[in-house]
Amino acid sequence: PVPTISWRRADGKQIPRKARRHRTSGLLEIPNFQQEDAGLYECVAENVRGKNVARGQLTFYAQPNWIQKISDVHAAIEESVAWECRASGRPKPSYRWLKDGEPLLAQGRVQLEQGSLTITNVSLADAGMYQCVAENRHGIIFASAELSVIAVGPDFSKTLLKKLTLVKVGGEVIIECKPKASPRPTYSWKKGKDILRENER
Repeated sequence: PVPTISWRRADGKQIPRKARRHRTSGLLEIPNFQQEDAGLYECVAENVRGKNVARGQLTFYAQPNWIQKISDVHAAIEESVAWECRASGRPKPSYRWLKDGEPLLAQGRVQLEQGSLTITNVSLADAGMYQCVAENRHGIIFASAELSVIAVGPDFSKTLLKKLTLVKVGGEVIIECKPKASPRPTYSWKKGKDILRENER
């Protein structure tokens, strides 16, 4: 006689409630398939003469999708730059980096770790367009950002050289000079018009 058809999961889990069984055609339909729906399914056909089982593995996969992208950065010479990009996907995406369309390799000041890129002590040569690439066997996505490297001449506008009154003879006086500048400037000190030289005091 025509067999009856039933469905079950071989791992013992329940077939999702959203699933629809079409008894006449032996079809199992799972709408909005999610990762938790993946697994080994069994179709059981049975009549008075016996039964037979067919198995099928349902596998969940997803193309990469950005969780965190990179954005443009303006950095002064000798500063450090850090970017991080993250993507979801199944299987888990791998990452690589490009600079101006060419593969970027970890070396010296450039450190790569998964979706992280760190450049220490940046120079004008580091300026350019960078891309983070996330990929798995089902797809590939790109996120782009530009690194602009700027040079800044010494700026004392935010530095205060305080006038100090020495209260105690033989005391110590410290005067800080920290102008904003890139690359790092060299320093010299003058007292009046005379250049100060380092001595025992």
